[in-house]
Amino acid sequence: MSGHSKWANIKHKKGKTDAKRGKVFTRISKEITIAAREGGGDPSGNPRLRLAMQNARAVNMPNDNIVKAVKKGTGEIEGVNYEEITYEGYAPNGVAVILETVTDNKKRTVAEFRSLMTKHGGNLGEANSVAWNFERKGVITISTKGKSEDQLMEVVLEAEADDLEYSEDTSRVICPMENFAIVNKYFDEHKYEITEAKLEYIPKQTVNITDVSAAQKILKFIDIFEDHDDVQNLFYNFEIDDSIADQIDND
Repeated sequence: MSGHSKWANIKHKKGKTDAKRGKVFTRISKEITIAAREGGGDPSGNPRLRLAMQNARAVNMPNDNIVKAVKKGTGEIEGVNYEEITYEGYAPNGVAVILETVTDNKKRTVAEFRSLMTKHGGNLGEANSVAWNFERKGVITISTKGKSEDQLMEVVLEAEADDLEYSEDTSRVICPMENFAIVNKYFDEHKYEITEAKLEYIPKQTVNITDVSAAQKILKFIDIFEDHDDVQNLFYNFEIDDSIADQIDND
């Protein structure tokens, strides 16, 4: 178990999410629509829809938005025909990236991705070109509730999770994919504030970035794709070294 905070994975992601609530609503709406299309509009019998609705409530998404997204999925109102596609590639400095997308035009999306990656120092890869270096894990992001890292680690183990990325405000609990529902239920039943719960690609090995200029280029690359309308989730295998973290934060 790592039991440590990761600046690139927590601080940067959290800041982006906080700054772009509208974008978060759009992405969750798409997830709700797809979940309802695949498994029906009743969350009690559709785990994926239930999870998407939990994430919607966690960011205070209006109930009308949730209902509308469900109805688009079930066909009660007209909606876009979305397709889920996962792309792999590289950011600057050989950083591996995986992009989970939802698109209504995959030819347009792949053309845009290829162009953007090339323009910003990366390249689009083939299937499994980087996925081999990632593991699929469940991640539950919770309010730390004033607990120390050691205290929260005890809770993590009790919940049958196996790793923790700790921060004083918000921490990420990581568990095997097969334990995801159990761990999520544990923190819900024990009244922790769950700000997000989803399956992620967690890197087996990371690239430690110690150069400010390189970090800026990578973060710009990540920001561009996080801003892209078709990107639902973006995963990567870099960490910014503590020695330059403050310099990046001040830019």
